[in-house]
Amino acid sequence: MQSVALIDYGSGNIHSAGKALVKAAADRMRVIVTSDPEAVAKADRIVLPGVGAFAACREALHARPGLVEAMTEAVRGRGVPFLGICVGMQLMATRGLEHGATPGLDWIEGEVRLITPSDPACKVPHMGWNALVGTSGHPILAGLEGGAPVYFTHSFAFFPKDDADVIAWVDHGGRFPAAVARGNMAGVQFHPEKSQTAGLSLLARFLEWRP
Repeated sequence: MQSVALIDYGSGNIHSAGKALVKAAADRMRVIVTSDPEAVAKADRIVLPGVGAFAACREALHARPGLVEAMTEAVRGRGVPFLGICVGMQLMATRGLEHGATPGLDWIEGEVRLITPSDPACKVPHMGWNALVGTSGHPILAGLEGGAPVYFTHSFAFFPKDDADVIAWVDHGGRFPAAVARGNMAGVQFHPEKSQTAGLSLLARFLEWRP
């Protein structure tokens, strides 16, 4: 049976993400919650969750010896399918601009910066249900086209250098990326583990994805 490694580096959404992945896998794939570089290196798929500040998540990830190197070798070296969730997606960026500049993994060029809605009625943090717009037809989004509502809770968003890396947008007083992908790597700003049917559908599609 193939395995999906859910990276455990102290992120607050690890338990809910794990439960959602187990449900989406439906006994077809083994879900391993781990920070062990050897387990990550051997995994068939990798999911990186994340909540909170960019710099704190980056520091916690790098504090696990060998974990970033194992992830990078698996994802960039072997082409293992990867999904980043919320700050896990943001860490794919070149840098984050929360409380100063902090280097990211630089897997997809771009930066994470504060969202600035043009409509004063749209508050920051952006919290609650919102519809995806401008979806690209990427395999992990199959079934979520046409304004599927998903759950967001964040103040910063990942803006790739190349808009071609954006596979879905969201409008909250202005449009910003809701999901990105390049090659075998994908990320979502929203929380599939809190997005009920739509979120479970996305996770199931990721587990079936053959980039």
